[in-house]
Amino acid sequence: MTDACGFLRLMAWLSPVFPTGGFSYSSGLETAVQTDLVTNEEELAEWLTSLLQNGSIRNDAIVLAHAWRNCENANASQESTNLALALAGSAERYLELTAQGEAFAQAVRNWPDATQVLIPDPCALPVAVGIAAGVTGLDLQQTLNAYLHSFTTNQMQAAIRLSVIGQTAAARILARLEPVILEVSESAKTGSIGDMGSATFMAEIMAMKHEELLGRMFRS
Repeated sequence: MTDACGFLRLMAWLSPVFPTGGFSYSSGLETAVQTDLVTNEEELAEWLTSLLQNGSIRNDAIVLAHAWRNCENANASQESTNLALALAGSAERYLELTAQGEAFAQAVRNWPDATQVLIPDPCALPVAVGIAAGVTGLDLQQTLNAYLHSFTTNQMQAAIRLSVIGQTAAARILARLEPVILEVSESAKTGSIGDMGSATFMAEIMAMKHEELLGRMFRS
């Protein structure tokens, strides 16, 4: 696959319009906003930086890389998704991973060279992306970059809908987080399962508390 084709495919697979329903999840951000932990541009940038460098999304990136390297090994793929789901800190986080993983697995089969991709059921989203990217020959580094960027922009959209920031502030945060995304992507590419771990306890607590939040806009 050419670089141009691979880039275009990643833009499609990790686009906001790809039918995974990512727009309906906030990964606990909605609770963080409701409890005044994230109230402005600076706090949102710090929140996202922590998630990328030390939180669940970093673990997702490592699992994605592991799934990519073992994309044709059904047992290893199952182990990857088992680990990703075991690390889900709440029922909503589990739903977020599996519902999007299932939707991605179905939608990706619209591409002829992905019709026979073997994706576990249930499957965590990063594992599904890693397997599909590996089987179809997409570059791992670019896949990680796109996955992390997709997560970040989804959080931006959630923050805009929650009236924390506007689009101008979102652009500033995206520029600020670019080197962070590249750093985490590079680390995940060469990392191992043993490098996984999370230190963003407040984010996990916010994800749990979201289950009891009244008048919710998002599913997580």
